[in-house]
Amino acid sequence: MVTVGMNYHVIKGNESDFESVFTKVLQIMGQLDGHVKTNLYRDVADSSSYMILSEWKTTEAFESFIASPQFKNVTDWGKSKILASQPKHQIYGDSTPPTPRGCPVHPS
Repeated sequence: MVTVGMNYHVIKGNESDFESVFTKVLQIMGQLDGHVKTNLYRDVADSSSYMILSEWKTTEAFESFIASPQFKNVTDWGKSKILASQPKHQIYGDSTPPTPRGCPVHPS
């Protein structure tokens, strides 16, 4: 499993438009092969700053999504009307849960 953080800074006044489009994109993402889950987070110190945290089965599944025409259409719209700066995407790596080994303090 791969976790991806996508950081966006929205032009003040366009936050509700960004959130509305995100909701539509999330519906599409839910149908994509390799997508696990995605959440949108808003910075409490800066209401125009967002992070989309997304889990994918593989890096290739995420890369396929960002290479898709749908993603390009949304990013073109965002660049021209919504975003204050270039978005930053960070792949955090494998988030496969560790193999259970029991508690080191209270072994079973």
